[in-house]
Amino acid sequence: MTGLEKAPLQLYSCTVRPDWIDYLGHMNEGYYVVAFSRATDALLDEVGLGKAYREKKNCGMYTVESHVAYLREAHEAAEINFSTVLLGVDAKRIHIFHHMYAGGNESPAATLECVLLHVDQTEQRVTQMPREALMQLERIRAAHAALSIPSQLNRIKAKRQS
Repeated sequence: MTGLEKAPLQLYSCTVRPDWIDYLGHMNEGYYVVAFSRATDALLDEVGLGKAYREKKNCGMYTVESHVAYLREAHEAAEINFSTVLLGVDAKRIHIFHHMYAGGNESPAATLECVLLHVDQTEQRVTQMPREALMQLERIRAAHAALSIPSQLNRIKAKRQS
């Protein structure tokens, strides 16, 4: 078992930046999505679907549906950490669920469920992802299958694979 098959994955963390703070003194809702996007990018980088792949093959993963649950505030300079669970994968799509933890709190500050499609940017159409990436994602999904289902799950149309 590789590190990527651990459940859940811990691939990304960052610090809440001053420009992410809104007029109420906490992290603006849009920056939660920015941070979640970076956590998704970390997963894609790890399985070979990151920047180098996009530049070489002119293909990439497009987020086509997402749902965010804002559960707690995150404040300036707080360390935010992400856990990622791969809920489903097939030749053309990935279904993931992130938890965001802020300031050392053991309860999530937010969650994000999303579905991504593999798109050929030249053709502007959904296409199959490379076999190597798909196989790695399938191994991760199998390792994550035994995890408990997050209470915020299924806000979007994708179904968890069993």
